[in-house]
Amino acid sequence: MSSTANGKNGTWRNWGGNVSARPAREVTPASVDELAAAVRRAAEDGLKVKAVGSGHSFTSIAATDGVLIRPQLLTGIRDIDREAMTVTVESGTPLKRLNVALAREGLSLTNMGDIMEQTVSGATSTGTHGTGRDSGSIAAQIKGLELVTADGSVLTCSEKENPEVFAAARIGLGALGIVTAITFAVEPVFLLTAREEPMPFDRVLADFEELWAENEHFEFYWFPHTGSTNTKRNNRSAGPERPVPRLQSWFEDEFLSNGVFQVANWVGRAVPATIPAIAQISSKALSARSYTDIPYKVFTSPRRVRFVEMEYAVPRAAVVETLRELKTMVDRSGLRVSFPVEVRTAPADDITLSTASGRDTAYIAVHMFQGTPYQRYFTAAERIFTAHEGRPHWGKVHTRDAEYFSRVYPRFGEFTELRDRLDPDRRFQNDYLRRVLGA
Repeated sequence: MSSTANGKNGTWRNWGGNVSARPAREVTPASVDELAAAVRRAAEDGLKVKAVGSGHSFTSIAATDGVLIRPQLLTGIRDIDREAMTVTVESGTPLKRLNVALAREGLSLTNMGDIMEQTVSGATSTGTHGTGRDSGSIAAQIKGLELVTADGSVLTCSEKENPEVFAAARIGLGALGIVTAITFAVEPVFLLTAREEPMPFDRVLADFEELWAENEHFEFYWFPHTGSTNTKRNNRSAGPERPVPRLQSWFEDEFLSNGVFQVANWVGRAVPATIPAIAQISSKALSARSYTDIPYKVFTSPRRVRFVEMEYAVPRAAVVETLRELKTMVDRSGLRVSFPVEVRTAPADDITLSTASGRDTAYIAVHMFQGTPYQRYFTAAERIFTAHEGRPHWGKVHTRDAEYFSRVYPRFGEFTELRDRLDPDRRFQNDYLRRVLGA
């Protein structure tokens, strides 16, 4: 049941390569009972406990020098309830496997993020989201969950059962316990038509409210050092299915978006002065296209070029002003930014520490190619985001602490009180949680 960590000398690393940890031991439980026993044993040995998914967080939210729980044996669909239209899935299931399995059953999530490498529990616990006018994050689609708490007991929660735990644990940051199963609301599989087209930055900002209101899922990418964006609109469609042809898909999604983009970033990292010219070319490389397919094939795309990311949620009403300030900052700073800035939205939800908790939200994500210094850019961007009461994504780079969060999350105290009750000895604590939630 126990094993050593991957990498050299038992070191665990995240996907972005910017976080590593050396756990005292690793456990790969094959059942909820085994997981609960591992938590009790850690308590006897005085060790902290952390579950880690696919390591897609850029923060050290999953890092521990105690017991690292790997959930890869806790995978698969437990139950499909076609009457309630819910699916219960084990926490270690990768989103990719869930999406494929649901499609086979003629079902789909309503909304999803833009990659599907993460485990369902890792994605939801950190507040992973896509873009949507009416539909929220992956966690906002949760109808119930099962949680192993600090004393090794198994807690089930939903709107009816342990509702105060349900309100917080859907995006629980790993602070309340270890999620072992999640029940999602699903719907009959449907088709989405994606319309991707270039649009000038100024026009996107001028028409932002309209673009948001007229589309179920609107997002865009702005290429710093240019006045260009690439917009994407996803709306439900009566069909017929018109997927991107395979050769075109390989050329646009693999060759241009991953292969050429990787090389361009290597060049930019070696010779930063070339970045503005590369950005001009990149922003024009992807031409307009339209295709119709099942949701996960439209919402998600492969991301093979490694990067480090910061993302902030600002009130939707403040997004245009925030983006103008960001562009002005980049233009004046002398920074060389080779990665596009991604902008998405979400409706307000009722999850205690959701970045969209209680307010209609827009997300602005800034990225830097892996191995390029990102501190100056991220620090300047963060200054702009926090001036608009921004809330950082829990799994992406930021420097905020509990004192800041208590100001931007009206229900912050509700979460920390629940944590005091469920984990009084801080079995699930690590340095990151100490910073963002307080000791």
